[in-house]
Amino acid sequence: MGTVATTLGDFALGAAVEGIALGGYVHRGLRSSELEDPQRPATVVFVSSDETAATDFERARLTAEATIFARNLVNTPSNLLYPESYANYLAETARSTEGPAGGVEVEVLDESALEEQGFGGILAVGRGSARPPRLVRLSYRPSGATRDVALVGKGITFDTGGISLKPGAGMWDMISDMGGSASMAAAVFAAAKLGLNVNVTATLPLAENMPGGNATRPGDVITHYGGITSEVLNTDAEGRLVLSDAIARASEDKPDYLIETATLTGAQIVALGERTAGVMGSEDFRDRVAEIGREVGEKAWAMPLLEEHEEAIKSPVADIRNIHTKREGGMEFAGTYLQRFVGEDIEWVHIDVAGPSWNGGSPYGYTTKRATGTPVRTVIAALAELADKK
Repeated sequence: MGTVATTLGDFALGAAVEGIALGGYVHRGLRSSELEDPQRPATVVFVSSDETAATDFERARLTAEATIFARNLVNTPSNLLYPESYANYLAETARSTEGPAGGVEVEVLDESALEEQGFGGILAVGRGSARPPRLVRLSYRPSGATRDVALVGKGITFDTGGISLKPGAGMWDMISDMGGSASMAAAVFAAAKLGLNVNVTATLPLAENMPGGNATRPGDVITHYGGITSEVLNTDAEGRLVLSDAIARASEDKPDYLIETATLTGAQIVALGERTAGVMGSEDFRDRVAEIGREVGEKAWAMPLLEEHEEAIKSPVADIRNIHTKREGGMEFAGTYLQRFVGEDIEWVHIDVAGPSWNGGSPYGYTTKRATGTPVRTVIAALAELADKK
């Protein structure tokens, strides 16, 4: 243990700070024994002659801390992180977050409020669990900002698949199915701490998908927030059910942009592998967000929404159905489903991080095992770009 001085700051200070912070991340978990000494330096000193070095360092530090915040949430076991406890923790964090341009306001809807206001998708997914769902809204609104960005993230705190039960092998990794919500919460808190001149509101649906006696069945028809009806053919396609409610609610605020992310489909991994996110949505905004992801080191690739899915999504008993009966294009079908709930004249993107959000293999680069924090850095960079320039 000691101090290391480096001149990396003269070349790529932000990347160096983020790389060291994220690569050195250790999740202790609940182990009772002491961790072996990882023999990393206790202090790293960056030496730079750049006039903007202090600002660049602070931006990178806060971005890395936000990514680690998301990693810690995703790595938390589901018996400790469930909708109510998760909502309470986000509310507590919001109340203690303060930045140069203001703090973060919070609103939490419990199951009674969700029922009263008609959040049928969130309730349908959560009704099989003894732990009822929540909807959390986090808002950062600096004085003078005129551009509005909505964030939406999937918050399934554990996913058994419900009645359409998943195979047992590997199900333990489903603690990570709330990675989208963790990333969006982290991005709002980071926007406040960075003092970004943009209004940001995150709408986070939190539910546990369990096969209880009151669980939604395949073939049930539900009514989403806003009135669209959906035939649930597979209860393991639950992410799009909760996200649709959240997207419809977020669209009511009439934001200029809507960014949504989720560990949504195994088809994303089949199409793009475990490290590259699939980005769908409004073409120009989609392409730019994918490009931003690659620029910050979170691999992403723009994907089309398929014209043939407009017909395939129709249901004989409801407005739409939640899965395609064929295997092809599963990632894009989910995007088409979500598109139905995006309000008019809103530039939007859907980022599928089913693979990139969780590293079940060996560490690589600055990506450690388990939760990666993807796509926190992409979203923060997008918010910074969208912020009103002074």
